[in-house]
Amino acid sequence: MGKRDDLIAKYAEDLKSKCGMDADMDLLTKVTIGCGPAIYDADASTVAATQEGELETVKNNFLIKKLGLSDGPELMEAINKALETYGMSERNKYRAVVYYMLTKHFGKEAVFG
Repeated sequence: MGKRDDLIAKYAEDLKSKCGMDADMDLLTKVTIGCGPAIYDADASTVAATQEGELETVKNNFLIKKLGLSDGPELMEAINKALETYGMSERNKYRAVVYYMLTKHFGKEAVFG
């Protein structure tokens, strides 16, 4: 297994143990690949839940540009819900896991088809 496979396994474990979800491994793999090289960078691989600018980046770059959603208050509500599901006390909220939950929340799995 390569480094990416190890990370995908870690993300699947986070989904199961911290978020109470069984991962669709095919979708999780595609979302992880979609994150690009960011998954290998300690800072970029996580979402800083307490930084407003970071949440705006998730909204603009992922939800609007990648998933093709229209801007509205429901986008930030969904981000906050995903972060709460992950656990606000959880120090490392992996970007791929948050993006996976948002993709499922909005039913946009076809984007990664």
